[in-house]
Amino acid sequence: MNQHLDDRLKFLKAFIANPRQVGAILPTSRWAVRDMLDLGDVPNAKLVVELGAGTGVQTGELLARLGPEAELIAVEIDAQLAELLAGRYRDPRLHVVCDSAENLGEHLDGRQADIVVSALPYTSFAPALRQRILDVLPRIVAPGGAVLVIQYSPLILKELRRRFARVTTRISPWNVPPAVLFACRGPRED
Repeated sequence: MNQHLDDRLKFLKAFIANPRQVGAILPTSRWAVRDMLDLGDVPNAKLVVELGAGTGVQTGELLARLGPEAELIAVEIDAQLAELLAGRYRDPRLHVVCDSAENLGEHLDGRQADIVVSALPYTSFAPALRQRILDVLPRIVAPGGAVLVIQYSPLILKELRRRFARVTTRISPWNVPPAVLFACRGPRED
């Protein structure tokens, strides 16, 4: 079986086991991931954090764009997907963390990320969990950095605007369904 089909089956299996945690039946397309990453300065980032790494569609694209001295912390709550990710990318810049994104601060040792990439299914989460994760984002992104979010609906926009001074939106039509991309910069001060 080819890797692409195998990844889709593993992702589907994870979705069936926990649909609210995974949020989609198929991984995001490479085209949508590329569109999202184009919204941030990944090549010049020193620390990038990926939330909801899944089977590694974003991870591979991030590693291809990252500089040789950069670090990528990929967070995936599903243990089987985290193990798949760690085995697939044997890159010294990559550190796979199997944990909830709400605990991200524990894995950064006080550092802030230049870029945070999130494919988490926020609208599928229980409201309290969604709030906890979204509240972490402005604290972990460095001044001048960006939080890049990919979703399948614009419903999260209001919550992002509550936390960030600037939120730009873009649609990536090369995904099924089309993906809504958000680039968030500067924490709100009010």
